[in-house]
Amino acid sequence: MNIKTLILLIINSLIVLVIALLSFLFYKQFSNVLNDRILMQLNSIETLESIQIENLIKTKWKSFAESRLYSEMIDSSVFELPDSIKVIDGIHDLTPYHKDKKATIGFILNTSKGRKIEVIDYSDIQNILLERTGMGESGETYLVGEDFRMRSESRFFPDKKPYDIYVKTQGVISALKGVNGRGILSDYRGIPVYSVYSRIQISNLKLVILSEIDVSEVTKPLHELKMRLTTLTFVIFLVAVTLSLLLTRIIIDPIKNMRNSLRIMAKGDYDQTIEYKRSSNEIKEMFDALSNLKASLQGAVKFSEAIGNMDLNTDYKPNSANDVLGKSLLTMRNKLIDFKNQEDNTRTMAKRLLVNGLENERRRLSRELHDGVGPYLTSLKHYIENNVENESKKAEMKKIVDETISEIRSMSNALMPASIDDFGIGVTLTNYIENVNRSTSINIEFEDLTKQENSNITDHQAINLFRISQELLNNSLKHSKAKNIRITLSEFDEFISLFYFDDGSGFDISTVKLGSGITNIKERVDICNGKITINALPGNTTFEIELPVEL
Repeated sequence: MNIKTLILLIINSLIVLVIALLSFLFYKQFSNVLNDRILMQLNSIETLESIQIENLIKTKWKSFAESRLYSEMIDSSVFELPDSIKVIDGIHDLTPYHKDKKATIGFILNTSKGRKIEVIDYSDIQNILLERTGMGESGETYLVGEDFRMRSESRFFPDKKPYDIYVKTQGVISALKGVNGRGILSDYRGIPVYSVYSRIQISNLKLVILSEIDVSEVTKPLHELKMRLTTLTFVIFLVAVTLSLLLTRIIIDPIKNMRNSLRIMAKGDYDQTIEYKRSSNEIKEMFDALSNLKASLQGAVKFSEAIGNMDLNTDYKPNSANDVLGKSLLTMRNKLIDFKNQEDNTRTMAKRLLVNGLENERRRLSRELHDGVGPYLTSLKHYIENNVENESKKAEMKKIVDETISEIRSMSNALMPASIDDFGIGVTLTNYIENVNRSTSINIEFEDLTKQENSNITDHQAINLFRISQELLNNSLKHSKAKNIRITLSEFDEFISLFYFDDGSGFDISTVKLGSGITNIKERVDICNGKITINALPGNTTFEIELPVEL
């Protein structure tokens, strides 16, 4: 093997190995990041829908338990409930006892006054599960019972009865054992999916909720990226071969000249007139070129490792206008930056849609409480006043009805204060804090510096500012042991400022639990494109929140 072939083989093998390794590392890192992002998004969707279902069932249970009507509101021709179930109080999955195995959840309550049995409307639960925002074309959320039978409609088998679909997957088995988790598993169709699973946290109700999306749909961009990396590797290889041929020529030509001169001298012709270039400079230049190539490759490797670790702010400059590798890596980084920005925007929009949906549901529930239950209670009060003759009983019944009306109003106001649409966030927070002041010994001061006319605070921002203030006050009342709380809401030309202070015990922001509500506050600030600064020192805990004015 001559030196030219050897040099070509070594250099090109090295370049191909480095480029292939970089492409593999980048593809692997990108795949891992994508997996994490999809599982995080599914986890958020699954958690939200699980909470909505739990809250819906618990709310219906509360209304059922407080009802004074004692009867078995269940069709005995449809259900065959054994006595062993009827004596167990609580919330039950009655699907196995339904004649047609229709998904059913029922309530059972045994008291000294009698037994109550009621079946709830399952369509409300189904409507929650049908919300597939952010789940693509193949995503779905569904429920499975302890008998591994589905309890909600399948988007893939819409004509099939849910109970006839057998779902004994790894996620269901783990969740029934009390182990919540997520990962890439096979679903009930035997197809690989990204899956997040957990058990519904309601006693006696052994149901598992799963949110899943097909792996093939999510990994489609990965296959496109793989083809681009392969093409890029091939292009870089062609460029490398061309450069190496030029390099070997620069190295070999001086050696050939020296070889011809030696052959002439070997024939005894010492007066040779052949001219040749001295090889020392060319060889030195060759090693300089190799050194530069090494440095260039090292820079490319470091830069590739940085962008492989998603450090997209790393500075890198091509060695020259002809540095194809450097330009290719910069192009790759710029595309990753665009992808990351798009992903961040998509994630923020998904959070905003989820929060807006939640607030709309709260507004609907608040309106139903105020406009639906309220008039009935008022009519009941008038009926008592006009038809109950015993004054002591009348007074006692009116007191109970008044307390119920007050509680309904309080619940309706907590879900969605009516004043927030009519009078704005300033008046709403003033009324809310006045109500809190009446029920606590802590001194709470609120200063409203918003514009009374021509305010630029949008409804979206007002609702999130109210929820953030609610969360901050609840945290302080429960955990901080504060004596004084100050809240200031200010509106400027370019931003809205919410300042919160308490003199409580403070907390360690690095170890605070997610359940404390800090994460919810940060997410609401994030979806409003705002920024938050937290100072959690004992005696001086402050939250400074700024939201941009949306023009």
